[in-house]
Amino acid sequence: MFVVRRDPHNPLLAPERDRPWEARACFNPSAVVTPEGTRLFYRALGNGDIMQTPSPQLSSIGTAFAEDGTHFHSRRQVIAPQESWDKFGCEDPRVTFFEGRWYCFYTALGGYPFGPDNIKVGCAVGDDPEHFTERHLVTPFNAKAAALFPERVGGEVVLLLTAHTDYTNEHPRPTIALARAKEVADFWQEDYWRAWHDRLAEHALPELRRADGDHIEVGAAPVLTDLGWLLVYSYIEDYYDEAKRTFTIEAALLAADDPQRLLSRTESFLVPEETYEEYGIVPRIAFPSGATRGADGALDIWYGAADTVCAKASIRLADLLRALDPAAPAPPFARAEENPILAPRGAGFEARDVFNAAALDLEGAIYILYRAMSADNTSTIGLAISRDGVHIDERLPEPVYAPRAEFEMKKGPPAGNSGCEDPRAVVMGDTLYLSYTAYDGARAPKGAITSISIADFLARRFERWSAPVLTTPEEVDDKDTALLPAQVDGNFVVYHRVGGQICADLVPDLSFEKRVSRCIEIFGPRHGMWDSEKVGIAGPPIKVPQGWLMIYHGVSRHATYRLGAALFAEDGLTLLARTADPIFEPREPYEQEGEVKDVVFSCGQVVRDDTIYLYYGAADKVLGVATGSLSALLAALT
Repeated sequence: MFVVRRDPHNPLLAPERDRPWEARACFNPSAVVTPEGTRLFYRALGNGDIMQTPSPQLSSIGTAFAEDGTHFHSRRQVIAPQESWDKFGCEDPRVTFFEGRWYCFYTALGGYPFGPDNIKVGCAVGDDPEHFTERHLVTPFNAKAAALFPERVGGEVVLLLTAHTDYTNEHPRPTIALARAKEVADFWQEDYWRAWHDRLAEHALPELRRADGDHIEVGAAPVLTDLGWLLVYSYIEDYYDEAKRTFTIEAALLAADDPQRLLSRTESFLVPEETYEEYGIVPRIAFPSGATRGADGALDIWYGAADTVCAKASIRLADLLRALDPAAPAPPFARAEENPILAPRGAGFEARDVFNAAALDLEGAIYILYRAMSADNTSTIGLAISRDGVHIDERLPEPVYAPRAEFEMKKGPPAGNSGCEDPRAVVMGDTLYLSYTAYDGARAPKGAITSISIADFLARRFERWSAPVLTTPEEVDDKDTALLPAQVDGNFVVYHRVGGQICADLVPDLSFEKRVSRCIEIFGPRHGMWDSEKVGIAGPPIKVPQGWLMIYHGVSRHATYRLGAALFAEDGLTLLARTADPIFEPREPYEQEGEVKDVVFSCGQVVRDDTIYLYYGAADKVLGVATGSLSALLAALT
């Protein structure tokens, strides 16, 4: 579980029109931290020389320096096209200070129009970061993104590169591979690479692509950690579909003694979301080209945004490594051994499915209000009671809430879904408020709310539920309604989901004579990440010293439902932080197979001391509970 935080000063470098060599863009930065500060190398896109090149723009490599790693100055061009094999551009530097010298590996463009035959790897070498006095062609074949390890591995110099990044019939997909040598100068030898390429498959890392239409490329020079080599790399979804193509950032952990051995990896954790990442010369790009250790135990990731500017993001390194640790992964939530704690039973209201529960801690017992489905797919709400939060002490034989209003009675097919779905409950004052999805099987689902006094609820006078009222508009597919369990400036905050994003609205009272009518955007899906298709609230937010903690569900492009966490300010509307990876995901058979496969879906949680009891529906079939530390979750988010 980790959080990615963009530098508040982003973009750190932008093009300057008074310098022709970087007038159009400066992006894809590589950073080296020195005792004096941070030295940045970046791709500069300038105005081409129409007497020399047919392209109206030309790439070279610039450098800048910042004592604080943020405010860069002293910009100058350090590597410009000059050789026959790079005269059409020097792109995307990866710089390593290795055994007393500066090595800048870059993409060398040796012809126009650009294609597999003229895109190769070059390297410039210098004794100081502003003067590169040697120039070498590295690969005789199509390749990009070569990065030199900052120290030897097993006595050998190691280079990581992406071979065949550009499509050919012979090599239709890219290969990330390792090259080992006794000395760096061995990489200048064509014979070395001919022999290496003949055995390319033997040098390759395991396949990192999750779909054949995706693409990968080496990002930053690897960083040595206590667990192994950390590789930050580029993952491009739908690479061959220009309308969908999205450049994202991932990380992999490679064995310290054998970096060809993949130990673990993340999914995409940084995707284009900010304006400077979504709009530029090429839209929807966050491309990693540098990684360094930052202040206070952070990993700083340097990346190009929209092929236009340089940016930086940071992750707490210990959190990232904990998520990657293959020996002792520490998921935030641990499943109860007794799971599933509730399953369908009998031939009545809960004969088919039991899942998606609200939860309340009242007078020393946890009341679990769960969605139950009968054989004809009518949803009602049942009640189970647990003293310890895991073991069920009592389970009522009849539903405590059933469809009563016209808008939730079955009007579709006799076996179609209908009823009262996915309850979420809060207590304010002496009243319990139950929000849920009302569905008649014929019209769009809508939010509804009812209430009951705590005294009547505990006395089981369930006939005293108030008449339900609709909270969301007609003919709008609006689900996942929940209340913030406190007023904000005299108003109530109502969360709801429209389309794929979490919305909110403010209402003066809970009569809902005037229904929710706005979508104040809370947050939406992150295209390319685990929650890329849609998001929705889980249980009502938890009050914490920093504001409000919200657990939410996210759906991936592969239709997997997982859970994440977000921290909000006191108003319940201002997002402060959001986990980059899921905090809970389907792993057990009862979560992967059921009515809907690969689903964990929560509608409620209870906090006791530092323990969160998270109640969740598994595969839309049964109910489970998982426990986690509230302080650990907040530590990652803050």
